[in-house]
Amino acid sequence: MRLKLGPPAFWKRTTPTWQAHALAPLSWAVGAVGSLRTLRASPALSSLPVLCCGNLSVGGTGKTILVRDLAKRLQARGQVPHLLSRGYGGTLEGPLRVIPGEHTARDVGDEPFMLAQDFPVWIGRDRGETAFLAAEAGATCLVMDDGLQNLTLHQTLRLITIDGGAGLGNGRIVPAGPLREPAHKGLARSDAVILIGRDDTNLAPSLPASLPCLAAKLIPSASIRKLQGKQVIAFAGIGRPEKFFDMLTEAGAPPMRTIAFDDHHDYTERDCRRLSVLARQPGTVLVTTRKDWVKIPGWLRDDVVVIDVELLWADPGAPERLLDLLLTNV
Repeated sequence: MRLKLGPPAFWKRTTPTWQAHALAPLSWAVGAVGSLRTLRASPALSSLPVLCCGNLSVGGTGKTILVRDLAKRLQARGQVPHLLSRGYGGTLEGPLRVIPGEHTARDVGDEPFMLAQDFPVWIGRDRGETAFLAAEAGATCLVMDDGLQNLTLHQTLRLITIDGGAGLGNGRIVPAGPLREPAHKGLARSDAVILIGRDDTNLAPSLPASLPCLAAKLIPSASIRKLQGKQVIAFAGIGRPEKFFDMLTEAGAPPMRTIAFDDHHDYTERDCRRLSVLARQPGTVLVTTRKDWVKIPGWLRDDVVVIDVELLWADPGAPERLLDLLLTNV
């Protein structure tokens, strides 16, 4: 099994190291390209409200979980949300609607494929194009999974997700750090920050005072009960697998072994055979995330318990107020 390499350790340092300084010229080039793209952007304007759930850094911050949470809330309001994604990691470029019975995670990307089990999902680099197709197909509102840096579609409401455990790292742009763009620029374009998990880097006090910062944490679904009395072996290929492993421990199901893969890992036949051997050990149960479970073959899925992850908001009314803003600011 090809295990997780992970981001460079110096990205996680709160102050830049010599490696970050050495890579600074490359980061300046990346930033310049991003600035030029912003200047040249001509966003399409949709007749529908557009909610963007994005992030400032590479790697997992919880944005897809936020997308799922808010899309469910929109459905509860009688809306018909269609989700827009780039389709990262998939072989198909789009624009197209993801059909679970026709496409696989390898075709369209793991996150769009996972979300398409519950919502209409479109993939394509040009979000303006997919927004038009979604509107034609009956959408009443649009939710972008990622896309804060994608300027092909005007966004009604922009939310930034930040992993409380990682913060913004050393504050530098890739490859010198984990950021996709300068933090101050991304924050200036956003309407709120969703800080997910404990604020280990004490980031909240440094955010603009005028920018709402809403707190939430990840909690496991009721399927966690299946792990009671079992020896848990957990595996995950997400941005920060340790978040999933820590959540299991906090929920009373500490893994006796953890296996971390790279984000968006494409499970090979060899990977699956090895995982199958672990699953068949007496008294053990193999556990993973929904994002990973949709990518393993059917013959292995019955041997793996999938633990869905949900958001628990510190202020239960906060997400509903965000949606009020979305639906009234069209």
